[in-house]
This record gives sequence, C-alpha cells and structure tokens, in this order.
Amino acid sequence: MVLAVADTGLGIPHRDLPRIFERFYRVDRARSRETGGTGLGLSIVKHVAENLGGRIEVTSELGRGTRFEVHIPASP
Repeated sequence: MVLAVADTGLGIPHRDLPRIFERFYRVDRARSRETGGTGLGLSIVKHVAENLGGRIEVTSELGRGTRFEVHIPASP
C-alpha cells in the first residue's frame, strides 16, 4: 500500500532532506514561531512505517512543493 501526500508549497532545500526525519529538526527555525509544531511529526511517521515493515520517501523541489510517500506492505 502507498499513501502519498503532496503540496505546492515552498519545498525543502536539498541539503535539509537527509535530516527532516530527525526528531525536533526544523528546516526553518524562524518560521517555527509562526507555524507552530515541534518537529516530531515526520519522525513519528517514519518510525510507524518502519515498525510496519515499510518506509517513507520524499521528493521536493524549491518553489514547487514536496511529495511524501509512505510504503507499507499489505497484510496477507
């Protein structure tokens, strides 16, 4: 099974992609005060997907948006 979520937002800089699944990591700390959040969401999704035998993938382009895909094996 694949769950895909995409947006047409700011995108994520390529240099930050390897770290976005770390707990408490925020790409832009200056916006943290405006938008809220703890930086835990993507870490939690990654751990849940892995515990179910799956994985999460991300592609992003600055100025065009980001796409996340959560791949989880279907139950037999």
